[in-house]
Amino acid sequence: MSENIIYCYSGSGHCLAMARRIAEVLGDTDIVMMRAFPAKTDATEAKRVGFVFSCMAGGLPGNVEDYVKAIKIAPGAYKFAVEQYAGYLGCGLHKLDELVGLDYWAGVANHSTAIWLMPHNLTLAPQSPAKCAEKIERKAVEIGGAVRAMKKSEKKPPKQAAFALMSAGLGKTHARRVKKFAASEACVGCGTCVKVCPRNNIQLQGGKPVFGPNCIGCLSCVQFCPKSAINIGKVTEKRERFPNGAVKPEDLTRKIIHID
Repeated sequence: MSENIIYCYSGSGHCLAMARRIAEVLGDTDIVMMRAFPAKTDATEAKRVGFVFSCMAGGLPGNVEDYVKAIKIAPGAYKFAVEQYAGYLGCGLHKLDELVGLDYWAGVANHSTAIWLMPHNLTLAPQSPAKCAEKIERKAVEIGGAVRAMKKSEKKPPKQAAFALMSAGLGKTHARRVKKFAASEACVGCGTCVKVCPRNNIQLQGGKPVFGPNCIGCLSCVQFCPKSAINIGKVTEKRERFPNGAVKPEDLTRKIIHID
């Protein structure tokens, strides 16, 4: 068992990049991915247990809340969480605090991957991919140092009750949006979208992806398509893709990543 465990949900790779850099600062850390049910839920031997995730529709992404409920943490372990978000913090950190009792938390405003909602140059504050990478590096080192020192946050994460309602309706939103997913003629049938889908929701038929109804909105298929061929209706056709340059599609499919 590693001294530290970080549970990570990442769709476009930015949260995984953040988790990896924090792990490098801490050393001896297992990063357990939460895109599906985590491969390791017994964290009782870990000294520090962390959560790194993105804000999705104002709350926790995917089935992260259910996954966190399954994780066993020792009573005396130090618990921390980091959320990356675009325009608003949402209620995810508050929900995590309710579930595990956070000692330290941080929100990092960064690029949004919700490209059906707004182009990246409208993200608050506007950032280029290079600036985003620089910010992840800087904030991860800062947060990693605080976690290594077991710093305690002075306040609890804000409740943000309105976003709890928004998050609760996320399932219906995805059910409507998934009907608009389609691949353009630029698709070469490489299968990257199939590999990065955490729900096995995409299948290749006749060399083209076919999208099922079991979508959680991670947008890994949209972001990591090497030809930018996957779109959500017409709204994303001219919008910038923004996968993290330091994260490869196969990194997202790993269940546990160990950092010495």
